[in-house]
Amino acid sequence: MWYNGLLDLSVLQLVLVTLGMTHVTIVSVTLYLHRHSAHNSLDLHPAVAHFFRFWLWLTTSIITKEWTAIHRKHHATCETENDPHSPVVKGLRKVVLEGAELYAEAATPETLERYGQRTPTDWVERNVYTRHNNLGIALLAVINLALFGVHGIWIWAVQMMWIPVWAAGVVNGVGHYFGYRNYECADNARNIMPWAILIGGEELHNNHHTYPNSSKLSRRWFEVDIGWGYIRMLQLFGLAKPKGFRPIAHSVPGKQDMDVETVQAIANNRFDIMRQYRKQVMEPVLRQQKTLMEDTIKPRYRKIRRLLSREVSLIKPSDQEQLDSILETNPVLRQIYDKSHELQALWRRRGVKQQEKLQALMEWCRDAEASGIRYLEEFSEHLKSYSLRPV
Repeated sequence: MWYNGLLDLSVLQLVLVTLGMTHVTIVSVTLYLHRHSAHNSLDLHPAVAHFFRFWLWLTTSIITKEWTAIHRKHHATCETENDPHSPVVKGLRKVVLEGAELYAEAATPETLERYGQRTPTDWVERNVYTRHNNLGIALLAVINLALFGVHGIWIWAVQMMWIPVWAAGVVNGVGHYFGYRNYECADNARNIMPWAILIGGEELHNNHHTYPNSSKLSRRWFEVDIGWGYIRMLQLFGLAKPKGFRPIAHSVPGKQDMDVETVQAIANNRFDIMRQYRKQVMEPVLRQQKTLMEDTIKPRYRKIRRLLSREVSLIKPSDQEQLDSILETNPVLRQIYDKSHELQALWRRRGVKQQEKLQALMEWCRDAEASGIRYLEEFSEHLKSYSLRPV
């Protein structure tokens, strides 16, 4: 019938086609806008990049320069008053329900000028995609009506809400509020779930904020980044080239001599090293000390475990007071806590020669080995094994 459109599909077929088209939109956002344009961690063949650009114009009306600039500003000002869409500052409800509006408010000339560099400026971008950015979604409505008949109305509506809900709302909102953290980066980014399929890999938000220039968002063996799968598939046909997806650092078994390369490798892999410190030093020592804790403190054991490795800037003042009071009564916990911050100070120091950092690392290891804490001594040996080059 005419009202079913040219394709005359069943309801199930219509649902599958809609999910397929919205998935292409998600892939366009994560591969083209996010990894290629905003972070420059992925090179795409010009034909592939332009397909993604056209598809986003057709299905979302997103302008590459605007999205790129706002996302870069988000990373530069994360969780501050200048962050375009931080749920920590603006509230989770506002970011989830008004994510698209926050993007529109943030697209100021100043933001575009400062953060919108290295984005397309060709004739098509200037005269079609940017000048007539809403023409694409109007054309999509016509195409949907022709192909799917009256069903094209709800299909178009789903396409219009897909990115505002999943990308602007869920990733920018939920991804800074709920989930697990592999790494203690300086903001509240979290991995929503380990099987990152529905939103193209963007569910692994803590991983991304820890390594923003990585084209691969999965980090643990059980995590799945479907976007990385698409990158590898495009790479197989010479259509994509990831620029980097892991820190340049190798643990060489048996290596005991420290040099400048050891310091550089540790700095490159600093977030994972601090995760190892938590697993190999803090948690086993805390389990040992649990038996020595007062009965009033034991019920807060799990909270103490989180606070010991929490990024300091993200600890609430009331939680900091609790942590300080516990550390004052337990010198062993105080020692491993202080040693963790001394280690982090090695790569946070700016304007210091590599040789001075090497001396500081050697001193850290000497103190750790003289601490009398077995786990700290073993971790010192582990640090010495790091190198920029594999065996």
